[in-house]
Amino acid sequence: QVQLVESGGGLVQTGGSLRLSCAASGRTFSRYAMGWFRQAPGKEREFVARISTRNAGTVYADSVKGRFTISRDNAKNTVYLQMNSLKPEDTAVYYCAARYYSGTWYYNPAATEISGFDYWGQGTQVTVSS
Repeated sequence: QVQLVESGGGLVQTGGSLRLSCAASGRTFSRYAMGWFRQAPGKEREFVARISTRNAGTVYADSVKGRFTISRDNAKNTVYLQMNSLKPEDTAVYYCAARYYSGTWYYNPAATEISGFDYWGQGTQVTVSS
């Protein structure tokens, strides 16, 4: 079992930055691939970024590429999402997710799907004002 708790959300102006954190329980955090998803009002939850067991193999949605950076600190059982140049369309609840790492799954394009992740946090609200 892995429990995930997100933090760091808030209200920011267009062009601003935020860093989200996701703290994970358990002693095997380093064996889990981690992801960030988001859900805007009235829309489906969508993939944002994922990272493999080490700070490598990062994958991003086209909409955030070049603006967001996912990273992890296995010593702190924490994954981060640094968000720069924020836009109003980035407004959403952001969710952290985890899945026990499998190379076969991780490098499959289907790894962007919600169903591929087994554990989820409760979400943190990010609001970008225009």
